[in-house]
Amino acid sequence: MKSEKEKMLAGELYSAMDPELVKERRNAKRLLRQLNITEYLVTKPAKDIIKELIPNTGKNFYIEPPFHCDYGYNIHCGDNVYFNVNCVVLDTMKINIGSNVFFAPGVQIYAASHPEDKETRKTLEFSKPVSIGDDCWIGGNAIILPGVSIGKNCIIGAGSVVTKDISDNSMAVGNPAKVIKNLL
Repeated sequence: MKSEKEKMLAGELYSAMDPELVKERRNAKRLLRQLNITEYLVTKPAKDIIKELIPNTGKNFYIEPPFHCDYGYNIHCGDNVYFNVNCVVLDTMKINIGSNVFFAPGVQIYAASHPEDKETRKTLEFSKPVSIGDDCWIGGNAIILPGVSIGKNCIIGAGSVVTKDISDNSMAVGNPAKVIKNLL
């Protein structure tokens, strides 16, 4: 029988109130609280907090607080990833971010989702992975929904809501985001 965490990571319906998951979210919140009040993020203590919270990162991973996430360990990043202020990552499933990716202020990435059935929604949720390719720039207050893949070398305009996959070398804007330009 699968644990609720195993169900979460497999994209199946799971209970977020499972004691193991609650404990892991509390640990992430403890680390986030420390990170979000740290004045100088280039210090060893701040880097240690980030490494404990988000252990699956490449070189030159930087967060400008405040930052929020559910677990941290489901965020996987390449090299040279930058999160500006007020970003939210609901990492209930793997969120894969390539190298040289920049997030403007207020970007939100959601792997967490909820069933359409109102009775099921009261107690269970599910997750879908999110993927962002290398060399992307995600504009301020953009929202990336569960299950979306953004290709390499993409620009997502400020305020866009990405509801569907975006192919490589695309500029997408709007709500819902639509490709308006090929970047090659």
